[in-house]
Amino acid sequence: MSPDAYYLYIKKDKFADIIIDTYKAYQKELLASNAIDFDDMLVKVYELFKTYPSVLDAYQERFKYIHIDEFQDTNTVQYELVKLMASKYRNIFAVGDEDQCIYSWRGAKFTNVQKLIDDFDGIKVFKLEQNYRSTKPILDTANKIIKNNVNRLEKNLWTQ
Repeated sequence: MSPDAYYLYIKKDKFADIIIDTYKAYQKELLASNAIDFDDMLVKVYELFKTYPSVLDAYQERFKYIHIDEFQDTNTVQYELVKLMASKYRNIFAVGDEDQCIYSWRGAKFTNVQKLIDDFDGIKVFKLEQNYRSTKPILDTANKIIKNNVNRLEKNLWTQ
């Protein structure tokens, strides 16, 4: 988010003004240094693809097959980039488990798993429910816990 957009998001926070002043100073320093940070790399590419469809098309031609691991840990802009890149050939393979999302504190959206299924009609879902690392009691306990998660694909972990 831009500083102005972020301000609208946090304006009720008692430190909002300090946070936004710091954010603006940081953005100013990045610009003065001709630098970008990780978030900028994602957002700038997204903006480039949205602004210049021919650039998007060139990358779609170069990367006709897309594979993403740990898909449950993608954030909003990462999802939108994947969606743009895969929209032409629809050759996308994503591996992830929404019950294993651990990076929500940095913007990961486990709901991107379901969003992918919704946005790409006809996508095939393969559930990897057999577990080779844990014992039955551990998996039984895990199943009891994860069944309470919301917005998840139904699964039943098991082992032999």
